[in-house]
Amino acid sequence: MTIFVFQVDAQSVLDYQNDEFFGESCTSIMVGKKATTDGSVITSHTCDGRYRTWLRWEKSKKFDKKGMTKIYKGLLKTEEAHDMRNVVVAGEIPQAKQIYAFLNTAYPCLNEKQLAIGETTIVGPKSLVNPKGMFQIEELERIALQRCTTARGAIKLIGKLIKEYGYGDWGECITIADPNEVWQLEIFGEGKDKIGGVWVAQRVPDDHVAISANFSRIGEIDLDNPDFFMASKNIYKAAKRLKRWNGKETFKFWKVYGGNKRPFTIRDFYVLNHFAPSLKLNMNMKELPFSVKPEHKVSVQEVMALYRECYEDTPWDMTQNLKVEKKKYNKKGKVIGKEIVRSPIAHPWPTGDSRRLYNSLKKGSVKYQRTVAVAWCSYSFVAQLRNWLPDEIGGRIFFSVDNPAQSPRIPIYAGSSKLPIAFEVCGQKRNRDDALIWNYRRANKLATLKWQSTRKGMMDEVLYFEKKAIEDGKVLESKISKLLKAGNKKEAQKLLNRYTRDFTGSTSYRWKELENEYWHKFGLGF
Repeated sequence: MTIFVFQVDAQSVLDYQNDEFFGESCTSIMVGKKATTDGSVITSHTCDGRYRTWLRWEKSKKFDKKGMTKIYKGLLKTEEAHDMRNVVVAGEIPQAKQIYAFLNTAYPCLNEKQLAIGETTIVGPKSLVNPKGMFQIEELERIALQRCTTARGAIKLIGKLIKEYGYGDWGECITIADPNEVWQLEIFGEGKDKIGGVWVAQRVPDDHVAISANFSRIGEIDLDNPDFFMASKNIYKAAKRLKRWNGKETFKFWKVYGGNKRPFTIRDFYVLNHFAPSLKLNMNMKELPFSVKPEHKVSVQEVMALYRECYEDTPWDMTQNLKVEKKKYNKKGKVIGKEIVRSPIAHPWPTGDSRRLYNSLKKGSVKYQRTVAVAWCSYSFVAQLRNWLPDEIGGRIFFSVDNPAQSPRIPIYAGSSKLPIAFEVCGQKRNRDDALIWNYRRANKLATLKWQSTRKGMMDEVLYFEKKAIEDGKVLESKISKLLKAGNKKEAQKLLNRYTRDFTGSTSYRWKELENEYWHKFGLGF
């Protein structure tokens, strides 16, 4: 096979480490089909940091099998689909005879066949990174969604591409799900002198929950059990060549390639402990289980709630020391009592400047914790995949932009083909009225400034639209099923497109109302 590689001048992947959010930029929660309340499979993703927020559906196509397709670098921070500033062609690979429609987010996430992918950067040692490799993770995701219908098929294809063309990114984890199962795939480079890569994939048991939060999590592997493990053929050989494993110690992937002292962060602990408290997991453990069996069935709404998590009323609550005295008055204005409450301006997303100010006034006031929900989130989604429904409605994501603890989620179905125009514009480079993210960001940031007085009202709105999406979805899916059975696929697609458009309009309008309410409420100051 001929490999075409182009010489390009582009920002090196090694420069990513200069990003202020590098290594803390994503969270992915996975749930197997026997662990959910309805038998669906769930994967998810928060894209945290200053990444592009534009997205659109890319159409399915058929090609001459002799054609070629370009592989790009630099797509994560473009402003619109046609924006090719700082984007370079890394090479070409043979085009497939047919490619599937997929949802083109910064890290591509869903295709028309109910294949979904979440992502978290797990970094790893700099010595493993080889920028000369053709593929960065987002392009591996794109090719997999265009060409595959199952998680196992996607893993095998990605492994083949890495071997043939090279992996040119930092350590990455992608959580790949189809309507029957979900896998966690972790990838690292082979070092500066080797174009290739090493990878391992572990299946989440059907009755378990798992999480990836910027640390390699896969430990001991059993390649004699292909129903739960897959790996690159060089996984052991490369470890010895790179002097990362002596061949005698127990092989743990996270330890050999991840380069971390332990394979978890507070996010991993918090989510696993939430689902299995009887295991008595704690932050002082050397290792956490790869996955846990939840002590109750998990709904998609519970996963969405976890993405709003900021550890309130726990030892990791960053507002726990930000309290003030509040006086109680009778009808005559006389003080009749006092209570200690959180300051009206206390919120769980303090910036570095805020933390330094609080700690200069009183040492230890705020200890930084990496919460699941962060104010610097670009977008997030929770994908639900259901094998008892047609692909068009079986696969759906609940999508939001900006802070996932504040923004409403918009349902997008696998059978849709077009999104509202605001989705096609990124709002990260400047304040743009035509960018989706600014429909919500303005109200979110205003609410944050006096969060203790705005939180309940904003959460009421978030939960209202969440409930509406679930309830209205049942009615919509019934209509779509009838249209599909009658052979009216085009009408079904139009209805799905309209549904997302109308839901976007409703949430955008309500968040604009909230923005105006907050300006009125705080017009004289915060």
